[in-house]
This record gives sequence, structure tokens and C-alpha cells, in this order.
Amino acid sequence: MSFIQRRSLLLAAGGLLAATALPRRVLAQAAAPTGPFTLPDLPYAAGANEAAIDARTMEIHHGFHHRAYVTNLNNAVAQQPQLGSMQLDEILMRLSQVPENIRTVVRNNAGGHANHSMFWEIMGGQGGAPEGELAAAITRDFEGFDQFKTRFEAAANSQFGSGWAFLTAANDGKLAIVAKPNQDTPLMDGVRVLMGNDVWEHAYYLRYQNRRAEYTRNWWNVVNWAKVGERYAAAKAGTLRI
Repeated sequence: MSFIQRRSLLLAAGGLLAATALPRRVLAQAAAPTGPFTLPDLPYAAGANEAAIDARTMEIHHGFHHRAYVTNLNNAVAQQPQLGSMQLDEILMRLSQVPENIRTVVRNNAGGHANHSMFWEIMGGQGGAPEGELAAAITRDFEGFDQFKTRFEAAANSQFGSGWAFLTAANDGKLAIVAKPNQDTPLMDGVRVLMGNDVWEHAYYLRYQNRRAEYTRNWWNVVNWAKVGERYAAAKAGTLRI
């Protein structure tokens, strides 16, 4: 490992440790991002996902990481009112039209904002299995729910470095599993996202350290399948945004 790699790793670890040492009131008092894009509240208590993710990780992940994406996105579009007036998914689907000098910043932070907004929404559940049309589609496209879980975990665990595993839906309702690096999203390819699991280390490191496979296995315990089913219906109806 090179000196630069070691230094980057130490700095990242130091940042994570510093964040965990901060009292909870600091999280609550952090300034809200200002601009056209806003940080959504968690739709449940920070401890609602303890079956897979500890409350402290949820607080840091939402209060620091997601907040930073929203702040950076607002700063990037501050001098581009036409971008600030667009829906988040529209920006991501039209990245080639974003001015080149801010395109990378917008890609990373609009992607992070969209991915995390989706992530909070589809958790807080009791796991189990999907029902109705979503269950039928998973059986049709993956030869059963167990096969789907195995393939989804494989996509998440084999993603090199930081990134996500997604379940996507085409306009005709056909499902697919897609892995993306960093904060990229299938929206950048014009494809709607039903659900996704964050495999950046900050999503799981406090409890699992380097045991990503344990995290991705436990994560099923907190998926809100009713919400994912609603997203599937919206995707087929053409009304799903992020």
C-alpha cells in the first residue's frame, strides 16, 4: 500500500472516529442545508433499524453524510437557477446537460441525495417477504425470492470499494439487479430504482467493521416491503421519482 493510500485510509478512519465522538446534540444542532434541495427527515426513530443497523450509525449517516450531499449540491447549483428548479431525477437523467465545471460535483452529490432519500424510505420495516405484484415479479424475473436475495447480496458484496446494489424496474415492470460505484444511480441511465443497499463503509462500519457480508445478510431484517411494493406500483404507473 502506498503512502498516499495509507494516509487517505487513516484520514478517513479519523473522520469516522471523530464523528462517533460527537455528542448527539451536535448532530441535532447542525445547520440545515439552504437552497432548493432539502434533507428529508428520517421517517422513523434512529433506532428503528437495530436489527441490522445501530442507531448511532443511522444518526451519523443521515446527520453528517446525507446532509453534506445536500449542502454540496445546493452550493453547486447556487449560480445555476435552471438546475435548482429541476427535479432531482431530471438532473440525474440529464447530467450531460449540466455545465462541465460543476458536472462531477453535481453527479456525486445529486446521486448521494437521491440514493439516501430512497434508502431511508425503504427501511424501517420488519423484513419478511414482498407480497402481491412485486412478489410475482421477483418470482418471474429471479426464479424466486431466495434466488433474488442471493443475487442481490452477491452484487452488494462484490462491489469493489464504495457503492450500492439496486433493484430496478423498467417501464414494463421487468426487474433487474444493478451495482453502481460511489454515488452513481441507475437514474443516470434512465432506469427507476425500487430499492438499494448502501455498501459504503460508513453505512455499516461501527457494528460490522470489514464484515460487509454480515451486514448485507442482516439488512433484509429491516426492509419495508410494503414501501418497496408502493414504489413498484409507482414505477409502473410512471410516477416514481427517486
